Amino acid sequence: MRHVVWDWNGTLLDDQLLVVEALNAVLADRGLPPTDLATYQRLYTRPVRTFYERLFGRPIGAEEWEHLDEVYHHGYASALERARLAIDAEVALDRVAALGRSQSLLSMYRHDQLVPLVRRLGIDDRFVRVDGLRGPGGGPKAPHLEAHLAVVLPATGAAPDEVLVIGDALDDAAAAAHVGAACVLYDGGSHPRAQLEAVGVPVVDTLTDALAVAGLDASAA
Repeated sequence: MRHVVWDWNGTLLDDQLLVVEALNAVLADRGLPPTDLATYQRLYTRPVRTFYERLFGRPIGAEEWEHLDEVYHHGYASALERARLAIDAEVALDRVAALGRSQSLLSMYRHDQLVPLVRRLGIDDRFVRVDGLRGPGGGPKAPHLEAHLAVVLPATGAAPDEVLVIGDALDDAAAAAHVGAACVLYDGGSHPRAQLEAVGVPVVDTLTDALAVAGLDASAA
């Protein structure tokens, strides 16, 4: 592996409880009772609008979806002051750098909010590129990863099959498969572990374990 693409929410950023908090703001906006992390994990999918339809038990129109998306992002932004990196995020990022591999960050969190947050948490210098969501949200990650790599690969000299995607969601694995990259899934909270394991890629408990199972450890230097 010559290049690592990191996911953000639920992977480098330990924010699952904040996500549920923001989701409960959406439910309150619709007059619905709050949910919990276990229900979120059981129902979560992308496109995110489909997840909301599962949660609400009914279809959601385009206009309502735009409103719900705004309510969610407002609630999430309000909670971000309490957000912290995953416990071994900085160790994992430093390990990739020490091995001489390049790394980038691709998130479906809004780009104009992602960039200052990554900078505030002190890890912006680890990445050759940081991409968040530009334009409407809620869709699958695959086309965004494809566009991300179209810029990153020429700059790093890596081929798609030399790229490792590390994320916490089924959508990360689907995106990696779409571009021909390898994938390791981190059990960071988006799905029950059994769902992650059913995908057929390695599933790990820590970010440093994700590097190890991909061969990115001290012996790979």
